[in-house]
Amino acid sequence: MAVPALESLVDPALSAQLVAWILAGIVLGCCSGLVPGLHANNFALLLAGVAPSVPGPPLFVGCAMLAAGVVHTFVNAVPAMALGVPDAEMAITALPAHRMVLDGRGFEAIRLSALGSILAVLAAIPLALPITWSVTAVYPTIRSNLSLVLAMIVVALIASERTWKRCAGALLAFGLATALGVLTLDFDPNSPLEAGGMLAPLFAGLFGAPVLIEAIRGGGVPPQHDDEIRMPRRLVGITALAGSFAGAVVGYIPGISAAIAAVAVLVFVPGESDNRGYIVATSGVDTSNSIFALFALVSLGQPRTGVMIAFDNANAPLDVPVLLLSILLAGVAGFVLVIWIGDVYLEFVGRLAYWKISVVVLGLLLVLSYLFTGVVGVGVFVVAAAIGMVPVRLRTRRVHLMGVLIGPLMIGI
Repeated sequence: MAVPALESLVDPALSAQLVAWILAGIVLGCCSGLVPGLHANNFALLLAGVAPSVPGPPLFVGCAMLAAGVVHTFVNAVPAMALGVPDAEMAITALPAHRMVLDGRGFEAIRLSALGSILAVLAAIPLALPITWSVTAVYPTIRSNLSLVLAMIVVALIASERTWKRCAGALLAFGLATALGVLTLDFDPNSPLEAGGMLAPLFAGLFGAPVLIEAIRGGGVPPQHDDEIRMPRRLVGITALAGSFAGAVVGYIPGISAAIAAVAVLVFVPGESDNRGYIVATSGVDTSNSIFALFALVSLGQPRTGVMIAFDNANAPLDVPVLLLSILLAGVAGFVLVIWIGDVYLEFVGRLAYWKISVVVLGLLLVLSYLFTGVVGVGVFVVAAAIGMVPVRLRTRRVHLMGVLIGPLMIGI
């Protein structure tokens, strides 16, 4: 039976119960976000599988799921930065953030990601209604010209390389990633876990494995310096807002993932913001998507993300005030947790032999690939890792590997 929103917010016993469910979701999202290479969709599908059997008021179960999804988008920055192993939404952030870690600026990178996410939450809540009206109005036009929009983004990113040689390398990386996506994305794997999906081995191979392979021969994580943010407040605000708007596009337009929107938003990030702007903007995309996906479900009746599919499976009522409260509490908790856990994580990794960490995490990624996609996924992981080395060897940006998602969508597959 649904619990009315007003009663949940006023009654002390129900309020305490609600907070307990939100805290449970926060803990769950924190744990899932710390698993290297665990894609948010796989995590959400696991939630969707267990949702109907979870005892408790459907509204509270739904709040716990939303809280878990939001906190996951904060904490998944930690393995992306410390190990260079992202899930899909953090793929674009991973290299700039990991580079900052190698420069001893990991504490700052953690705080930039946390700021990008929390500012996107704070911007998304008041903007949700006007953006809902705007996006739904222009949705048919965007959808009918989606291939052209994506092609323009790809051209802009490839042209942004500094030399013709690097442009050619970028084009090669994009083409190989596109071919890999065309061949594998629609494949239905026979996997040990029902929450399977090809994104896990694809992104672990394309973005995680190359960093780990290079790290085996590297010097490890150096000591980290102070946590001062060396980015003007104005730029932090602008890039976080850009990420929030991009997250809105993800929430309403089918086929556009947070990973694709993260690529698009890079075109609009001010040039002087460099790596720091990438981190703030793409973290904002990932987190704000959690809010706009809720409003898309309310306004369009269609779940656009894995977490919202899990929410829908739980038959949770759309009591927007309570749901927004759970998102806001989860956002504040995620902001605090990612800073605390991120600092501890970086210091812990810095004390270990990094080549050993790399070997262990590579093994973990192989295990995850098998669990989510079976034997085929292991093969896809290996091929993706080989393609992921192309930008490394040709000294182009790894953003072009996002062709694995953009390419098939651009050509209508």
